[in-house]
Amino acid sequence: MLSIGIVGLPNVGKSTLFNALTDNEILAANYPFATIEPNTGTVAVPDERLQNLAELYNSQKVLPANVKFIDIAGLVAGASKGEGLGNQFLAHIRTCSAILQVVRAFDQGGVLRSDSSRDPEHDISVIKTELILADLQTVTNRLPKTEKLAKSDPKLKPQLDALIIAKDLLDSGKAIFESAEYSTLNAQLADLQLMTAKPILYLFNIDDDKLGDTEFKEKLSQMVKPATALFVCAKLEDELRSLDEPDRAEMLASYGQATSGLDQVIHAAYDMLGLQSYLTAGEKEVRAWTIHKGDTAPQAAGVIHGDFEKGFIAAQVIDYDDLMAAGSEQAAKAAGKMRTEGKTYVMRPGDIVEFRFNV
Repeated sequence: MLSIGIVGLPNVGKSTLFNALTDNEILAANYPFATIEPNTGTVAVPDERLQNLAELYNSQKVLPANVKFIDIAGLVAGASKGEGLGNQFLAHIRTCSAILQVVRAFDQGGVLRSDSSRDPEHDISVIKTELILADLQTVTNRLPKTEKLAKSDPKLKPQLDALIIAKDLLDSGKAIFESAEYSTLNAQLADLQLMTAKPILYLFNIDDDKLGDTEFKEKLSQMVKPATALFVCAKLEDELRSLDEPDRAEMLASYGQATSGLDQVIHAAYDMLGLQSYLTAGEKEVRAWTIHKGDTAPQAAGVIHGDFEKGFIAAQVIDYDDLMAAGSEQAAKAAGKMRTEGKTYVMRPGDIVEFRFNV
């Protein structure tokens, strides 16, 4: 399951956003370290196709893909040396697939700033620096042992080279994810769970009257390019969850917004991590399965069960749009819209699949 760690300095709106994203009720207090142990919440990936398919097949269950959000204790300057709750914070980030950094860009004077916080650009720099310093310590600790072992085991030479490159990058103030050698470094150093090797999204928490301010948002975006910047008002997001769907859409529209913060975050995370969903459908259930873009049919089958990949024979595929246009699976078949694909078939986002396998 995709897991996203919500990080940021204290009092930037992390817990309020976590509650809004996951429909939870954790403490969101106006003082540092209201969050000590990480809070987790699992939410469904928004996908209107599932309900449409459930009606078409008269399915008993609808099972969307899920994302786990982890609200992690606020980080402060010096966290890499154990300041604040630094050691706990850093340990929890290592287990996440991606990082969502919440950045305070609202002017609400009643919400206290932590001692580490000044303005968006400074706050972004604080967290980046702490992640780099923590990774640098990890890499530096591993280097001597790897250098020694590589002298007698040539197979360790690529890992040693990766450690040296990573150390140089981190020493220069760059994250691993920003490097042109990212794929190689990530593969060689995966066991270290380096935090700066994780993709990062920046979520600017802004006042509701700034949601339509293109110039203001562009100025914030420039601070994090080429990374993705998203913009939400945590207070508004928290209000939205008490509304039904029509009222929620109406309120979003009144602020010039087409989608909620949850939709924005999940879709951006999927794009950033190169993920997509394919569908299975029938009377028993309709379900979305998360795979990587570029995965073949056998790899997609393996997400359901390892035996499906090992014994893969073929995949019966219908495109979602073709199925809905036809009105039924039988009509889609009659119109020649069902295809039989083999082991080299690369999955597409609109695929509805039934796998044939032999174990």
